[in-house]
Order: sequence, then structure tokens, then C-alpha cells
Amino acid sequence: MSDEPSSPADRTESAPGRKLTASLETLHRPTRRRFLHTAALAAGTAELLVGPTAQAADSDSADKPASGPRTNGQPWGSDHWEAGDLVHLLPLVNHERMRIKLSLRKPRRTAPRLRVDRRRVEGRMSDTTGRYWVFDVGGLRPDRRYELQLFENDGRPICDAWPLKTFPAPDALPDRVRLLIYTCAGGNEDARLPIGGSFFLNIAARQRLLERGLSFAPDAVIGVGDQVYWDLESGLNHPRIGKFVRRFYDRFGRFDFDQPVLGSENETVLTRVVDPQLAQLYGVRLRSVPTFLTQDDHDYFENDVASDRLVTFPPAPYMQRLAKATQRLYFPELLPDARLPLGLPGVVGSDRRRAISQSFAALRYGRLLELLMYDCRRCMTLKGPTAGFLSRGVERWLIKRTQAEDDALHLVHVPSTPLGWSAGKWGEWYPDVLQSDGTLSTAVEKPYWQPGWWAQHQRLIEAVAAQEKRIPLVASGDLHAVGAGHIQRSGRLQLPRGVTSLLTGPIGTAGPLWPSAFRGTAPQPSTRLTLEAVLTPIEKNGFTLLDITPQAIAVRQFAWRPPQPVDTIGELAPVCQFTLHRKA
Repeated sequence: MSDEPSSPADRTESAPGRKLTASLETLHRPTRRRFLHTAALAAGTAELLVGPTAQAADSDSADKPASGPRTNGQPWGSDHWEAGDLVHLLPLVNHERMRIKLSLRKPRRTAPRLRVDRRRVEGRMSDTTGRYWVFDVGGLRPDRRYELQLFENDGRPICDAWPLKTFPAPDALPDRVRLLIYTCAGGNEDARLPIGGSFFLNIAARQRLLERGLSFAPDAVIGVGDQVYWDLESGLNHPRIGKFVRRFYDRFGRFDFDQPVLGSENETVLTRVVDPQLAQLYGVRLRSVPTFLTQDDHDYFENDVASDRLVTFPPAPYMQRLAKATQRLYFPELLPDARLPLGLPGVVGSDRRRAISQSFAALRYGRLLELLMYDCRRCMTLKGPTAGFLSRGVERWLIKRTQAEDDALHLVHVPSTPLGWSAGKWGEWYPDVLQSDGTLSTAVEKPYWQPGWWAQHQRLIEAVAAQEKRIPLVASGDLHAVGAGHIQRSGRLQLPRGVTSLLTGPIGTAGPLWPSAFRGTAPQPSTRLTLEAVLTPIEKNGFTLLDITPQAIAVRQFAWRPPQPVDTIGELAPVCQFTLHRKA
């Protein structure tokens, strides 16, 4: 059985400011009872994932349950929003469409229904047990707040109603938009070293960080890569921690790579592994905030490492299947806009009104902002001087959009792998190697590093820096730090205007995963660059806020780390803030 639909380009196997609370309990192994035959599921896989974008018929009145969770009349932002049987819910929107992923505590034999104002949309099952569902609603009006509520198929409410607003029309010019951006939110809080100390920040502290970010009323949330940490071969065979990793993983079960992810015991293992990292972390607190989650190396269930024994990327077929299945169950795929080529890898569907994009797309907020999001691992190649982190098609799309300065006033690149800094690891744009004195150098060749990665970096950064009216800005993930700097030279390229690069801040990192512990160095500027530090990278948990107006982008970065008390998170002030101005 194929786990994902295929397209001509993808033939691999297939509210802000509010206190939001949710009832969370320990997530457990889902029941294995099947109510949909495997053969029938295989036949309808593409429809389950993509489905017809719902053009639900208007009804004369909204659902009016006699009892249960409240429908109309509850103030938005109430401290007592009733989640009912809902475990997690993550929404994503553009100006005319919503795509929502959710999970329930108990499987459903019949599809739940979503009310969007007076329209009713039937869910499509994402798993094979009926716990995970996707709703895709099209034909919506731009810049409009809709009232949503989830119901059982028989009309009984599952949870309280909540609001969700679409983005402005592509030709509108909003006054402002605020984005909350971070990276590395994944990780199981129970993963601990035998001598003590956790690999990952506990869920409660991560949620406090998210809630502090939400207190600033962002219009959208961007989680840049590393939603999941469960490194398989590189973790199980790690020379220092492999024995511990094997014992910990055995509590959840092992994947059988000869079987499909969904519809086999692999599905049980996957949900055991990912529920604590995604469903438990987010719960329902982002139900009213469009949330864009992208993927990086750990989302493919491996770390990016290379040696004579093991080279983990490009992702093997089983790695791609696991990454796709995680996205399919837990968080919405990106929505292609009118300028995204439908032939790019991971774009599923030939009808733009129904298509989804697994790895590459733009967040478009009227004419004010175009934010380009791209996964640097899915298409990674090892082809020497012609290698790349991105396919040539994706690179052409990024450069073309960057050069279109008469379109959106602002354009921000959001790659999963950062521009500007290095920790001396293999899967970077840069050839830097960590020396015994703690410095980076290119005097020693980095094993298995590809010169084509640097060549692609140069083409991208040259296009970003060449913008005459826009602010050259990159906000990235992967590195576990909060930082900011202006790149003034890149190799032989002199960048008169510079390129501002942000390390957006990790949500889930702890203990041995900080770069200085795991890599032996905190992030440093690559020796191939001239980078003026605005905030020298600090190894703390945190996030970045971008306030974007027609004239400027204001940057605020926040940082916190134990042993600082968790209670101080609610009062965090920026550790760095500055404003970049657009040319008139």
C-alpha cells in the first residue's frame, strides 16, 4: 500500500493574545481495529490526503446541539474553551482556503464534520483507525473571520466553537502583519541520559514559550523544521549514546521498513513516537492561528551525518515515507499560490484549487509580504560541483520570486538550513571544519561535503542581496540558537546592501543537544563570509517576532533557558530588537 499520493513530479513512494487552554492527558497507543479495508484505503489514498477542496453547501442554520460543548455565544479567548475529545488541531489558511489537521482521543467509525459559519464539511480520514482527520475548505472570502466548530456525524458537538481568519486577497495592501517564528520544537521529554539530564526541554516549558509568543497576537506561526526527533540508524548506532537510544526506542517499538507506514504495525509505532512531540505539544492552543510547519533532517528520522560507515542523506525511500506520513497525520501541507509551479517535488495535484505542497510554498499576505518556505533535505544531492540542497526547479522558483520586486513589498526567505553560521557539521552550505582550538577552518577538507552546495548558496544569496527596493532578509531553522547578523561578503560576492540573517530560536532543545555540547562549538560565522553580528548566537530556547509594515520590518528576539524559572517565561522581554527599513 502506498502511503502518499503521487504526481508526475513526485514518484517516490508513495489568536492571538488570548489565554488558550486545553485538556491534555497522556497519549496512548491507538486501537488497531480497522473499519476500512486496506485495499479500499489503498484505492482511495490520493483522495484521503488531497480530497476535493470542500465547496460545502450553505445551510439555513448552523448546527444546534441540545447539549454538550458550547456553540455560539462564547467570547473568543475564554479561559474555559472546551476541547472535548479533541487532542490536537493545527490550521493553515491562505486568502480563500483553509486546511486543518486534527486528532481525536477515540477513533470514529463515521467522519466528523466541520461547520464553517453555515457551511458543513465532512472530514477525510488521514490514518487507518479514524483518529486523525483532515478538513479542506475552499471558496472562502479573503480577510474574513469565520466561526468553526467540530461535530460528530450525527450532529453532536465535539468541542466549542472557535474563530479562524483568512488572509487578505493577493492584491490587497494590509497595514501590517506579525509573524511568530521558531525552530526545533520536537523531541520526547522522557528521552534522558542514564547519568541524568534530558535531551529535550519538557513539554510544559515549551508550551509556556509558545504561549508567550502567542501573547503578542501573531497573524501566523512558522515552525522551521525539526518537528520530530527520532534518529534511526544514526541514533541507534551512535558511538556514545546508541545503547541508551536502543533501550529508549524499544519502549515504543521498531519500524519494519519492508512494510508500509500506514496500515501496518508501523502506524502504531509512528503515532506512539510522534503524538508526544506534536499532538501533546500543540494541543488546541493554535486553533485560531494559521500555523506553517516545515521539515528538516530530523523530520526524516535521521540526523545529517556522513562517514565511511554511514551517509544519511539524500533521504532513503523509508525516510521519505516516514516524513510524509508524519505530515499527513499531524500538520497541514502548504497551499500553492498562483506563482508556485505545480511540477515541483512534493506538489500533489494538478488543479491549483485542490493542490497541496509538502515541502515548498509561499505564505502570501496580500501585497505586503511573500514568505518563501523551503525544505533543504528532501531534494538534497551528492553530485559534487552540481550538487544542491534544492532541485534546480525549486532554485529557479526561489530566484524568480526574489527578482519580482514589483509584486509583494517584502520578501523573506525561510530555508530549513541557515545562511551565515556553521557548527562544523556535515550537512551545511559551508565547508568549515571545527579545529582543536575551537575555531572553524577550511584548511582541512570536510568529508563528503559537496562543493555544489556552496555554489547553490552563492546563487541564492546573490539574488537575495540584489533586491533594490526590498529588505534582503533570511530567517532560518536547524541551529539551536537565537542570533542575528548582516552578511556583507559571501566568498567573492561583495554584498553592498548586505543580507540580514536570523537564527529564529529553538523551542525544544536541552542538555546535550546544544551545539557546544553535541558539536563542540556554538554557532560561528562561516569563514567564507564576512558577517557583522547584531546578536552573537546564544544557546537558549526562544523565538523571533517579525512586525512587517509597508515601510519596515521590526525584529524582536526572545531567549530563555533553565535554570531560569519557568514562571519568568510569561514576562520575557526581547534580548535583541532592531528595525530594517525598505527603500522608498
